[in-house]
This record gives sequence, C-alpha cells and structure tokens, in this order.
Amino acid sequence: MTTTGTTPTARRARTRYDERMYALMNRREVPGLYATVGRRRTVVVVHVLLTVASLAALFSAFATATVWLSFLPLLLIFPWCVATGAINAATRGLLELRTRVLDERQLAERDRVRALAHRLTTYVLLGAVAGGIVVGKLGGLTVGGAVLPVLISAFVVHWLMPLWVAGMTAQDEPADDRDE
Repeated sequence: MTTTGTTPTARRARTRYDERMYALMNRREVPGLYATVGRRRTVVVVHVLLTVASLAALFSAFATATVWLSFLPLLLIFPWCVATGAINAATRGLLELRTRVLDERQLAERDRVRALAHRLTTYVLLGAVAGGIVVGKLGGLTVGGAVLPVLISAFVVHWLMPLWVAGMTAQDEPADDRDE
C-alpha cells in the first residue's frame, strides 16, 4: 500500500478501494467526450437537463397521478450515468475520490469548487424563496403544495452543484509531446 500527503496526520495508507476508484476515475478510453472546454460544458448542460427532466417527470407524475411519467426517470438514468461518468473523468474524480488519494493541488481545487458550488446553491435557494413569495403575493396562488417539490429540487441542486461546477471549470489536459 502507498501513502500520500506531506504531514504525519495526512499519511494514511490507500486501500484497495482507493486504488480501484483512482484507476476508474483516471481512465482515458473516451477523452473526446470531455477533451475540450466546450465539450465538457456540453456534457454538464446535458447532465443538468437530464436531471431537470427526471425531476419534472416525477413531480408531474405525482401531481397528475399519471403513472407512465414516473417511469421516465428510469429511461433517463443510463444517459444520466454516462454524463456523470464523463464529468467525473474530466475532473479525474475530484469530488469522488477520498482526501488521502488527492494531492495538495487537487484538494485546493476541490475546496474551491465546493465553495463556489455552495455559493451558487445559496443563490438558487434565495431565488426559489423569492419566486415563492412573488407567486404567493402577486399571483394569488397557494404556495403550500409546491413545498415538497421545491425542497426536493433544492436538495438535488445542492447535491449535484459541485459536480456541475467542477465539470464547467475543469482545465484542459496538458498537451503530450509524444502525440505531436
């Protein structure tokens, strides 16, 4: 087993799980999917759209009692997983790997991504609250029935925002001299 880190408290042995996850997150079979900034951002946008479509289908199924809509997320789960894998590969598992596997640069990048993602989530939640107030006061609609979908949406956005931010801000891989 190998160790990582520079301080005695940071030195912990990597487990087989750590090694497998590191190898999985650093595979490069399909780099064309996320090799450029534009492609990475496209994958993130597709991931966001698949997430929104799944949530909308579930909320619509519960609101209208339309059973077939509740199965739509099952159809979307495979492309959603592929997009998640592409984002994780583009970021080299920045958010999925344990702290002891990452070097200092990666730890700093993960902290930066999480801070930005959570700041963005705060703005999203603030917008949801403001939107609920506007709909309730100006529109005269009862907002109470929307509480559960809003809470679930807030949770999903809060959970996935670091992944989306990491995918959007991932830097290009350095050019390999051997390829030229």
